[in-house]
Amino acid sequence: MNNLYFDNAATSWPKPESVYSSAENQMRNAFGNPGRSGHTRTLEADRLLYKTREAVAGLFNINDPARIAFSLNATDALNTALKGYLEEGYHVIHTAMDHNSVLRPLGRLCKEGKITTTTIPCSTKGYPDLDFLDNAFKPETRLLVINHASNVTGTLAPLKDMIITAHKHNAFVLIDAAQTAGSMAIDVEDFDIDMLAFTGHKGLLGPTGTGGLYVKPGINLKPLREGGTGSQSELDSHPESMPERLEAGTLNSTGLAGMLKGIEYILDRGLGNIKEHESNLRKYLYNSLAELPGINLYGPAAGDESSCIVSATISNTDSGEIGYILESSYNVLCRTGLHCAPLAHKALGTFPEGTIRFSPGIFTSKEDVDYLVKSMKEILKLVQ
Repeated sequence: MNNLYFDNAATSWPKPESVYSSAENQMRNAFGNPGRSGHTRTLEADRLLYKTREAVAGLFNINDPARIAFSLNATDALNTALKGYLEEGYHVIHTAMDHNSVLRPLGRLCKEGKITTTTIPCSTKGYPDLDFLDNAFKPETRLLVINHASNVTGTLAPLKDMIITAHKHNAFVLIDAAQTAGSMAIDVEDFDIDMLAFTGHKGLLGPTGTGGLYVKPGINLKPLREGGTGSQSELDSHPESMPERLEAGTLNSTGLAGMLKGIEYILDRGLGNIKEHESNLRKYLYNSLAELPGINLYGPAAGDESSCIVSATISNTDSGEIGYILESSYNVLCRTGLHCAPLAHKALGTFPEGTIRFSPGIFTSKEDVDYLVKSMKEILKLVQ
């Protein structure tokens, strides 16, 4: 049988057919360098980028599309936000469920003596300690980083409560929406989000090499890169206006053409329908795996609010070995290990071995889950 894909938390697959055809069409017919010339192919590329920016704004309820800067991925967007905003002496709060795309930039700035950080402890289900958070702010605290959903457990952070707390202490908030953009409703205005980092190749169903950063009006970030923008070329300094301020060099218009179609597919199918499908899949997968003897499950229980992720271990068995058996004997693709989130595994008690992570997606069926569970049942008999 064909490979069964349970690694959508890393990158979504398959993509809608319109994503593939749009990316190809851009390379063939709208190949101009956006903003760099006045000929028809460049103008077509310009229109494509503007339409994509508008689609992102509509998806997240962003009033001004110009406040969205495109990036390589969520990691690139997070680096842009962190290194563009933080100054020497600032204090940053983040959670134990954060990805290395947050932990490593903060770690470097700490080692260089520029900032200090505080980590919010999380429960064994992945929920942040809100009482600890409220007491963690200092006069020099300028930023709270929130992982909207853990890439290890799927645990959803209580965004509104955490944002209200941060704003009460006069700190900005940066949201890492790598695991939720495209699969859950995110309303920038309603949530009062200051900065939002997202990737295009996961829930937005686009190609790799795409993503972006929303920056609230009034927040001015130092650019991570400087160079050509196609505008104000007479200046020897980078433009101040958004989005050019954070977009140096030629953008990945081919990838963004695909991401646009991914967003359009999401809007046509409906975010509510996608969330319901993935919630039902996760509940079914969680409950089915829970019935198997010798398997340990992590994160929220079935039916609790979560992204579409289930992490598991088998007692006294290396998770990497299970992943190898799943692919080599059953054609099931998943991810094993630490998932670039070491503090999360320390909170769960799964460090340093990590877990087996199953992440269905919008094209995963109940029958696919049945096959996965049947495979795990046979593997358990083999290894125990």
